[in-house]
Amino acid sequence: MKAVKGACDFLVSNMSLMVFLIGVFAVWQPEALTWVGPHIPLLLGIIMFGMGMTLTVDDFKNILRNPKGIFIGVFAQFLIMPAVAFGLVKAFALPPEIAIGVILVGTCPGGTASNVIAFLARGDVALSVSMSATSTLLAPLVTPILTYLLADAVIDVSVSAMMMSIVKMVLLPVLLGLAVHHFFDDFSRKINPFMPVLSAVTVVLTVGGVVSLSAAKLLDVGLLMFAVVICHNSFGLLLGYLLAKAFRLDETKSRTVSIEVGMQNSGMAASLAVMYFDPVAAIPGAIFSVWHNVSGAILANFFAKHSEADEADSVPELA
Repeated sequence: MKAVKGACDFLVSNMSLMVFLIGVFAVWQPEALTWVGPHIPLLLGIIMFGMGMTLTVDDFKNILRNPKGIFIGVFAQFLIMPAVAFGLVKAFALPPEIAIGVILVGTCPGGTASNVIAFLARGDVALSVSMSATSTLLAPLVTPILTYLLADAVIDVSVSAMMMSIVKMVLLPVLLGLAVHHFFDDFSRKINPFMPVLSAVTVVLTVGGVVSLSAAKLLDVGLLMFAVVICHNSFGLLLGYLLAKAFRLDETKSRTVSIEVGMQNSGMAASLAVMYFDPVAAIPGAIFSVWHNVSGAILANFFAKHSEADEADSVPELA
């Protein structure tokens, strides 16, 4: 059991590396992972169930207690990332099948790893959880509408079909996880230690499946996509922070908004791309899944070091 726990901890703490490695493997041997493709919506549901298991009813009550920070954060989430995605599509003159993938990343809610990154960055974890929950609950309505408004000129988008898919893949699993946590507390305590590794495994499999479906095309557009994804994520992190400061949120909350805005639910974007568009449209989501964990960890380290420096400066010198 000790060896199993060690292996699980290693997988969770090195998820970015695992995602990168399976991405490389999927390009090298795509036929080994194409079987994952039809199961991507189910895998996303498992990830969202795991997120729901981390939530409590009090997290949702916090939305009512602190509406300003959550409103600003969610507003930034659904304004900045879609707008930046649209700008990048135009600036890089991306082909339609890639453009829809970038826009999907931009219109999806906050990512499932943002709460951990907010904690490591010494941000406001309660605000992070509330933002993730709120944007996820709004996603069945907001994501299809924004995708239609930004991408309909590129590819025809079925708003109603996408809305129902998000309800089934995202909203219902989250609410189910919340219900299990609330009504079966003893059971949830037993399985919660295993949820991080389950989520990590499903994320890794999802990325591998997405990459395997479009491996040939990825070799053609890989460098371009990395440039677009890095720009998208970086603008989200920066503009989220600046907008929070403009609305006079304190440093802790501003860090949290930055992380929540910049870290998207790219697994959801990849799943929707596979279901409704070309598998190639899932490439931006797959690359984003790798990169935003790397950039998030770097940013969290930067914020944490600045917190330590500020605390040291605030300690009065001894006479």
